[in-house]
Amino acid sequence: MSDIASHADSDAHLDLLAGLSQRLLERARASGADQAEVSCSEDTGLNVNVRMGEVETVESTRDRGISVTVYFNGRKGSASTADLQDASLAATVDQACAIARHTEHDPAAGLADAELMATDLREFDSWHPWAIEADRAIDLALACEQAGRDFDPRLENSDGASVGSGSSLSVYANSHGFVGRERSTQHSLGCALIAGRGADMQRDGWYSIALAADELESAATIGRKAAERAVSRLAPRQIATGQYPVLYSAEIARSLIGHLLGAVSGGALYRRASFLLDSAGTQLFPDWFAIDELPFLPRGFRSAAFDGEGVATRESPLVAGGVLQRYVLGSYSARRLGLQTTANAGGVHNLQVAANGGDFEAMLAGMGRGLLVTELMGQGVNNITGDYSRGAAGFWIEDGKIQYPVDGITIAGNLKQMFAAIEAVGSDVDPRSHIRTGSILVGRMTVAGEG
Repeated sequence: MSDIASHADSDAHLDLLAGLSQRLLERARASGADQAEVSCSEDTGLNVNVRMGEVETVESTRDRGISVTVYFNGRKGSASTADLQDASLAATVDQACAIARHTEHDPAAGLADAELMATDLREFDSWHPWAIEADRAIDLALACEQAGRDFDPRLENSDGASVGSGSSLSVYANSHGFVGRERSTQHSLGCALIAGRGADMQRDGWYSIALAADELESAATIGRKAAERAVSRLAPRQIATGQYPVLYSAEIARSLIGHLLGAVSGGALYRRASFLLDSAGTQLFPDWFAIDELPFLPRGFRSAAFDGEGVATRESPLVAGGVLQRYVLGSYSARRLGLQTTANAGGVHNLQVAANGGDFEAMLAGMGRGLLVTELMGQGVNNITGDYSRGAAGFWIEDGKIQYPVDGITIAGNLKQMFAAIEAVGSDVDPRSHIRTGSILVGRMTVAGEG
């Protein structure tokens, strides 16, 4: 796919980026910076899209980015370039220094503390290049779409199928002497189909994503799943407005965890723009509920030995016994809050939500009667108040069984109350994300439908 496909080639490119980082740090020091950090990345990719049996796009990408940040006694400046020429690199450092000399002093600015830098710089089996040519990728996408379209005669249209493959190399280095190297790959195959005609059309799809191509679901399986999902949504009904249990399917349930992360992240907290201010150490969830951060998972989507500032990552609970154990902080937000970084500069590293409710069928049976949500629309979430209101579609459940599709509804509540009202988490984990959760049952929400 590219000239960095092999382990040996990737090592050579990482060596190049690491050497480049050192030269930039040396120039920053020579320019008077008391601290400096450099991030270098090189990404390659192949993406193809087909629709209705025809090729729509074939795109090959190669991107490079070099970012330099310097600190002059709490004054920060940053500049970036994609040009590896010496003159351009020198100009980038000079520009960062010039910016820093014109910024205000910020006592929270600066590198993470030197003693927190990672020393165990292991890898997590995340480098699996896929030597796929464009013609083969096109054939896979066409086979995926055709398998779906052949599933049911009501599938007369398609939003297409796609294949993607990418690799990423990165180096982060700073003036503490830390140099961290990472490499990863990610591959995907997906399909979206349209069932029915006119005003009765329904769209749905399926996709698979993995760090290694041999872990992708087959093209035929993805096409059939996309077809089943689209056809199952035909002839939706309305439901009466009321208070009902709501079961978030696994791929939708992780959005609830995402809202939690947004509310406990350092930026929202020090800006006082979160409904979970001063919530560390308080009970937010039922006492059986737990979320653990697991940065060392082999082939984890966000596995890493260090965060975006070089701080050593560590396994730790985010929620235990229903109690929020900590916030999600990098060094800047931690200083603003009078706390210490949680090694989350750049985000969290693989979250695992503990299950207590069995598989998907057990979750349906446990709910008995209510709404299964398989799609959310809109952005109706207020991070300051926690008020939650989103358009939704899914299925009505009676006697623990799916009865018929529903759409054109709105589900509403307050996130703090919704967290407390979670009754079960399924073991039906959707593996396509760094937030690993099964379906989540919220005991009661307002559902606005007919009347």
